[in-house]
Amino acid sequence: MALSYLRSSSSRSVNLLKPLSSSLPLRRPISTDTTPITVETSVPFTSHQCDAPSCSVETNPKELLTFFRDMALMRRMEIAADSLYKAKLIRGFCHLYDGQEAVAVGMEAAITKKDCIITAYRDHCTFIGRGGTLLEVFAELMGRQAGCSKGKGGSMHFYKKDSNFYGGHGIVGAQVPLGCGLAFAQKYSKDETVTFALYGDGAANQGQLFEALNISALWDLPAILVCENNHYGMGTAEWRAAKSPAYYKRGDYVPGLKVDGMDALAVKQACKFAKEHALKNGPIILEMDTYRYHGHSMSDPGSTYRTRDEISGVRQERDPIERIRKLILSHDLATEKELKDIEKEVRKEVDDTITQAKESPMPEPSELFTNVYAKGLGVESFGADRKEVRATLP
Repeated sequence: MALSYLRSSSSRSVNLLKPLSSSLPLRRPISTDTTPITVETSVPFTSHQCDAPSCSVETNPKELLTFFRDMALMRRMEIAADSLYKAKLIRGFCHLYDGQEAVAVGMEAAITKKDCIITAYRDHCTFIGRGGTLLEVFAELMGRQAGCSKGKGGSMHFYKKDSNFYGGHGIVGAQVPLGCGLAFAQKYSKDETVTFALYGDGAANQGQLFEALNISALWDLPAILVCENNHYGMGTAEWRAAKSPAYYKRGDYVPGLKVDGMDALAVKQACKFAKEHALKNGPIILEMDTYRYHGHSMSDPGSTYRTRDEISGVRQERDPIERIRKLILSHDLATEKELKDIEKEVRKEVDDTITQAKESPMPEPSELFTNVYAKGLGVESFGADRKEVRATLP
């Protein structure tokens, strides 16, 4: 008995002396688990003419890590677009979305690609959320054939019909009536889908918005109006432009909800609630309390009407990516190094795609005449003197 005990204890001690590297994995794989995790939103929802959804949001490790990667990709993409613009590889208008990424990823997490989204000109990240590729983004920004609009739309006119993304629009507020028209088509088709029509606080005083909202409420259309309130319409603070900057209440007879737009999980919960409401009761307004780090557009330094301390304060206290990073680390879903590695991968992916986009050719001159009129009608394009035939349109 004693000898057998000594042999067994001896073998145990030999195992204990083996190098740790032979018994432990060198790197813990990042979790792709879908086990539910319940998280509280950063601040409560504030409601108007409806009950607020629960502040307890169900998520899982896979979703949190997806949120982190998607937002890191969007952030890096927008920073790269800034550099390309300054290098004059992107021309014309360019409005960046960095800081507001939680709205794009949270909204997508609550809906399907059968639901429609239509937005204004700050549309790059919304397009990515709908399943667009980095190549389509950078090629479009640089006016190349591989762009999502064949290089003819530029920054403000992204489009992806197969995912029901009906574009960025350059005319302030004009996308809202179009979005309500999409909602009318959905109700007419009885397909149980909804439309999210996004606009900024600068467009919130547009008359066409209230006209469209009125008819949507009369007809109980499944329209969700999303005010991305980043607190500045161009360089004008919301309190200088709106007598009532409580945009979620501006629908009067239409219910509304104020949401922390820097919290992806709060956005997800609000959009899920809004979709259920819209299918049963008609339109609802969501005000996303968010913030843009860049100026209104690339021609705006963004620091003449607000302080640098204000911008850095939001970055430190409310940044949507950092919020998700803290959740991941607190639940031990990944290490700090693993998250840094994801950011490195994203940076390389963006850099490689820019190189690829630069190789895409410019559109042919004949492309000026396509996608304008219906094909096959023999439409002719004349010169200014109306005498010389310049081209017969396809």
